[in-house]
Amino acid sequence: MDTNTAMAFLPLVLIVAIIILVIWSAVWKGIALWKCGRNNQLGWFIVLFLINTAGILEIVYLLWFQRKQPAEPPK
Repeated sequence: MDTNTAMAFLPLVLIVAIIILVIWSAVWKGIALWKCGRNNQLGWFIVLFLINTAGILEIVYLLWFQRKQPAEPPK
């Protein structure tokens, strides 16, 4: 593959990578915002809504900072 072909292929690779990153980020943001809303954590909701970190902050919130639901007593 010569240099011209490689240079023409690069924008396509970048576009595909950006699309995958946007989908990845949107999925994690949606899950985290849903959990914030259900747990009445307005501060986290605002931060996650305004700051885009490609899913990193959302994953941190989901793993360590969301309120855990109490276990339901057996019936």
